[in-house]
Amino acid sequence: MATSASQSGTFLVGGDLPVHRLSYGTMRLVGEGAWGEPADPAEAHRVLRHAVELGVTLIDTADAYGPEIAERLIAEALHPYPPGLVIATKGGITRQGPAKTEYVGRAGYLIQCVEMSLRRLKLERIDLYQLHRIDPRTPLEESLGALRQMQQQGKIRHIGLSEVTPLEIEAAQKIVEVRTVQNRYSLGDRRNEETLKFCERRGIGFLPWYPMAGGKQLKPDHPLAQAMARIAARHQATVAQLSLAWLLQRSPVMLPIPGTSKVSHLEENVAAARLQLDATDCAELESAVQA
Repeated sequence: MATSASQSGTFLVGGDLPVHRLSYGTMRLVGEGAWGEPADPAEAHRVLRHAVELGVTLIDTADAYGPEIAERLIAEALHPYPPGLVIATKGGITRQGPAKTEYVGRAGYLIQCVEMSLRRLKLERIDLYQLHRIDPRTPLEESLGALRQMQQQGKIRHIGLSEVTPLEIEAAQKIVEVRTVQNRYSLGDRRNEETLKFCERRGIGFLPWYPMAGGKQLKPDHPLAQAMARIAARHQATVAQLSLAWLLQRSPVMLPIPGTSKVSHLEENVAAARLQLDATDCAELESAVQA
């Protein structure tokens, strides 16, 4: 059987928007620190097209990637979009240079963010629009009120949040229906475990960013390296595939969004969809985490 992201199973975002759980994130398509053009634009286009060929149906991006460049690349490579492809984007972060950011949640700014993303992506409606960060200087009612307004105008289908706690999700739920949460999470970084459990109870999709700790947990000197290499070898898999397979088995609401700028790495990542870990594997990984 050919490798396909469909082997990772399906999740219904908002109860009505089906996506294959193993998805693709676009931050690595652009320059270092999410700043500037890709080193190889043609390869970036190939990665996006091949992701769809491999059954990926959720592509995650943001206006801050580049900035604006990742959204442009998606439209260049994939528009007109195939049926069933969900483009999820984000707004609320401004970028002042490589890895330099500031959060902006003012209503007027976020409305402009949505309008500009629609234009760059060549869409009439964004299926999943995520508030990239909560701006502590702006009332949540103002930020999410702006997204609710765009939703009422038919320009957003579902609304998500990024880097939030359960209390922040509950506060947001009084203003909008929160359909997804995108928080940092991986086998070796479980700081958002309580948020994942909260999302599980509420049926909220959880998009773990940094799903392989930016490659750190793939390196031989990482505390998890020995256990992961041993288990990966048993399955004739790579450590990257093991990291993604563990995420997929961790929770039914988990929607991993590994990013890459290379077709070969994309194929390796998508192959994780067919990797099944048994109880012994999972117990060994948990022991390694706690060691």
